[in-house]
Amino acid sequence: MQIFISWLENLANQIPVTWFVFLGAMIEEIIAPIPSPLVMTLGGSIAASQERTLLFVAFLALIGAFSKTIGSAIIYVVSDKLEDVVIDKFGRFLGVSHSDTEGLGKFLSKGKGDDWAIFLMRAFPIMPTAPVSIIAGLIKTDFKTYIKNTFLGLLVRNAIYLYLGFTSLEALESLSEGFDSMEKIGYLILIIFALAFLYWIYKKKRQGSAIDMLDKMLQRFKKQVSW
Repeated sequence: MQIFISWLENLANQIPVTWFVFLGAMIEEIIAPIPSPLVMTLGGSIAASQERTLLFVAFLALIGAFSKTIGSAIIYVVSDKLEDVVIDKFGRFLGVSHSDTEGLGKFLSKGKGDDWAIFLMRAFPIMPTAPVSIIAGLIKTDFKTYIKNTFLGLLVRNAIYLYLGFTSLEALESLSEGFDSMEKIGYLILIIFALAFLYWIYKKKRQGSAIDMLDKMLQRFKKQVSW
């Protein structure tokens, strides 16, 4: 992964900052785990060195959000297709079916709660973005809701990173390392969420089996009493 990081850093010196932000944001999203602060903080520092305005920085945030949303959509679609393959092959071992994963996606797509959840996961700097895209694709979150809130959340996230790079040129490396370390906490949160989901499905299956067994026993008892 260090090869991609070095390539991105060299690319920043070879093309206009607008194109660097556009291409870098998409690559950063698709080729995880490139540190998410890298492209935006570097873009902000370049804008500062070129004596650009904050309005230009806001424009970079818009470009980055658009590009990264495209990358997120690609991951979503790939994960959606992989869900069919994974569940078909391994679902029976995990006790998970297509209806379980799709049902969770439909449940989370009710109301405004999912809008805020996706927005905050995108906007909060310590939350890694690629795993969120993967999970959204696996559980088939409503695509329009996903794209809209992904773009809005990434717009906020990019603005934070760009502003830090724009105003803290000398502290750029320490800032990136700090956010990269905190992002590991985000990965841990998502892993815990995935494990909790699998456990919830397992418990539901077990409870369902027990309920079915009790129902059959009750039906047999009723038949015997009526006889």
